Amino acid sequence: MAHKGVLFFSMEKLYHYLWMSRMFGRKLTDADGAEVEVIDPGRHNTDSGPDFFNSKIKIGGTEWAGNVEIHVRASDWFRHGHDSDPAYDNVILHVVGLSDRRIHRPDGSLVPQAEIAMPEGFYRTFLSLSSGIDSVRCGNMLAGLHSLAVTDWLESLSVERIQTKGERVAAILETTGFDWEQACFVMIARALGFGLNGEPFELLARSLPLRVLHHHSDNPLQLQALLFGQAGMLDSSLHIFDEYYQLLCREYYFLARKYGLRPMRRSMWKYARTRPQNFPHRRIAFLSKACEGGFAMFSKMTGCGSDIDALRGLFSWRLDGYWHDHFSFDTEARSAADTLSEASVTLLIINAVAPLVYAYGSMRGDYDMAERALDILSMLPAENNIITREWGALGMRASDALRSQALIHLRKEYCDTRKCLYCRFGHLLLRKAVAAD
Repeated sequence: MAHKGVLFFSMEKLYHYLWMSRMFGRKLTDADGAEVEVIDPGRHNTDSGPDFFNSKIKIGGTEWAGNVEIHVRASDWFRHGHDSDPAYDNVILHVVGLSDRRIHRPDGSLVPQAEIAMPEGFYRTFLSLSSGIDSVRCGNMLAGLHSLAVTDWLESLSVERIQTKGERVAAILETTGFDWEQACFVMIARALGFGLNGEPFELLARSLPLRVLHHHSDNPLQLQALLFGQAGMLDSSLHIFDEYYQLLCREYYFLARKYGLRPMRRSMWKYARTRPQNFPHRRIAFLSKACEGGFAMFSKMTGCGSDIDALRGLFSWRLDGYWHDHFSFDTEARSAADTLSEASVTLLIINAVAPLVYAYGSMRGDYDMAERALDILSMLPAENNIITREWGALGMRASDALRSQALIHLRKEYCDTRKCLYCRFGHLLLRKAVAAD
């Protein structure tokens, strides 16, 4: 049975979902009146060929193992060209929403065909989840979910979140020749962008090999010249009365020629809706502080274990000199904090330290260390941002950073991408709707 209001591809996707989750029941009847029992729906195939591999069914008492093909209408078999594709000759069951045609194999035998009905409760709930512009479209239905189911899904999401971040670390590591300190430098820099300037900070860190920074680790002026210069923020035709700025320009021009450096585009940096104390200039100055005496953050953080105070201590950088009283070049700061706020340090640990520890443990087969990353998140306060506040208004409040990371991942990877069918909340709500019919 086809329904109006949903695109054809979406409808076929829904029938795939019904088959996978067995929401149509375990027993069907084929077009010839024989009972069809679904023993195992099989493995979903997202590539070319039949929709499900290695399915197990019983038709009229005879057990079959093989492939299953699913269509909204039986006649779609021909519209999709399956009648001329040998890959479909061994299909053991054709599952359809509307049985408007019978299908024959090349040898003339009929392909068993079963019609399944789209449960009305399932369809109504799916429409509710898939329509509208709200980011969390199931918000008004979440209160009906069992607390254990909610907890279980959020725990899985927290692991999924850090695994995703661990994959990012691995990808960065490959580009650094598997230099963990260089990868750590890139991750710390990206985290200092605090979302808005994450990308340009990552590009900045990638553009400067640590070996270059190590050569000048005892000279704060040259470190700042390298970082601000590579950030595209130094141009001697600007701020001509700012002596410190002009000194940085001269240093950078010399060092850029020496090391063959090419600066980023200044236009990459974002300032919209950013308070002066959060301008990228001060974040770059903090990154420079991390390089004084030689950047060795990775070896230090792996030695801290799960000691949150020790991890916070790694970011106890204090700005002095020019950046003690400046927000940016030529812009003086009367009451700027010389250190990162506690909330900022927490975000650095969440977005840089925990993923690095997790990736290092996973890649070395040290699962105690990988587990330590989750322990670190569980000991940090939950993030307070627009996403966590929205979940909180729906009754899902985060008690720690492990839970807030799960909620952020749920929103970004499932809600925003409309993957309701792949979300356990969506699955539970759909199954509940089918049971209520």
